[in-house]
Amino acid sequence: MRIIGVIPARLHSTRFPEKILADIKGKPMIWWVWKAAKKAETLSEVFVATDHPKIYSAVRDFGGNAVMTSAKHKSGTDRIAEAVKGLKADIVVNIQGDEPLIRPDMLDKAVAPFYTSPGLLMSTLVCKVKDRKLAEDTNIVKVIVDINGYAMYFSRSNIPSLARAEDFDYFYKHIGVYVYKKDFLLKYVKFKQSRLEKIEKLEQLRVIENGYKIKVVETRFDTVPVDTKEDLAKVVKLLA
Repeated sequence: MRIIGVIPARLHSTRFPEKILADIKGKPMIWWVWKAAKKAETLSEVFVATDHPKIYSAVRDFGGNAVMTSAKHKSGTDRIAEAVKGLKADIVVNIQGDEPLIRPDMLDKAVAPFYTSPGLLMSTLVCKVKDRKLAEDTNIVKVIVDINGYAMYFSRSNIPSLARAEDFDYFYKHIGVYVYKKDFLLKYVKFKQSRLEKIEKLEQLRVIENGYKIKVVETRFDTVPVDTKEDLAKVVKLLA
């Protein structure tokens, strides 16, 4: 089984332009993500799928593999799907380019269910939400998980309701790592945007609305996705 990692990387981010190349201790942010992915034991190879020559050159300069893709893609998943069409792979791991604190063992853990469940099509990572502020934060995507470990729903709202919750055992934060069977990924990107996906602005809901399952894998580690310059400052402080 050949497993590859792909990091989607577009240059122009709305809230933080060119964040993918933002400096973190003398290296561009994409380098930190690539470095962690390269250390994952399950990944045969790691690629950066980008829409801009500036990122392509930066990746090639630090020794990474880069693939140019269309600038018209609306999501990182679409960008990855274009990139992997010509690549040899059975399993594709979608690694967000703005997650410089991602750990290689987190990626390995997300892949692990595919070794024991041959029919599995997709998996993702979560960690426990440990305080009320995080549960109420609409910038953090929460997940409800069924008794068999599959996602029931993703939302930016506090799900399940905090009103009657006695503890936080049921609250999970979604971490943006996705693992797909390559064939399913290429099928999934052809689905039309779903109703709930449009409401929540969460493309993984398209999978659930079309009747497919997403295996949820819990990790004890959290990350700090970089959406703003303030997030970047937090990451630099943590790495120091």
